Amino acid sequence: MTSIAAMRELSGSQDGFGGDLRFGETGPGAGLRGADKICATIAEKSLPGAGSKTWRAYLSAAAGEDGKQVDAIDRIGEGPWYDRLGRLVANDKEELLNTRPSGADEAIIDDLPNEDGVPNHQPDPSQPEVDNHDTLTGSNDQGRLYSATATCKDWTSAAGERASGEPRLGHSWPRGGRGGMSGNHWISSHDAPGCAPGVNIAQTGGPPPGSVTVGAGGGYGGIYCFALTP
Repeated sequence: MTSIAAMRELSGSQDGFGGDLRFGETGPGAGLRGADKICATIAEKSLPGAGSKTWRAYLSAAAGEDGKQVDAIDRIGEGPWYDRLGRLVANDKEELLNTRPSGADEAIIDDLPNEDGVPNHQPDPSQPEVDNHDTLTGSNDQGRLYSATATCKDWTSAAGERASGEPRLGHSWPRGGRGGMSGNHWISSHDAPGCAPGVNIAQTGGPPPGSVTVGAGGGYGGIYCFALTP
């Protein structure tokens, strides 16, 4: 399992992909297939050979290749899952579907690491912490589709207007919620203000007024990735 930090490199832009994760895929279900391909590409860059595994992005969609709803929790196998350094994330779905994965190694339970096994909250221990907690899921706290407007048109839109939707986010590390919202849930904490590309990892306390980017509240448009085999 990994929370993707290097997606900006793949997109060719320092602002990342935004909500459009097609990554060269076309046709029905292209957003999910592209996101899966992003996962495999990142895995291979981190650990040569790992990209040959079957990877699935932890994303829900209103319509997959067959036009039916897709729920993130049904995409990732049955577990167990480990991070890049072999630390346990969860043994099974029961452990996974908690505010924080209940079976996770103590070193990562409150800071799910990136594709290199490095903490998201402070990837460079010689530098101050960064605010990159927001992670795209489109899902509720049970890993199922949050709403039809929570997926950036099924991960095919990076348009900078609210009509494209407000994607649902989880928090890779616990972050205080705004307006009474919980900021602890790794799958479903709140919505991003829009689907446009954008990175904001400064400690600003919330999205800037008028922002419509996936990273506005503290992130870079990252996604969680799971391999179907450890």
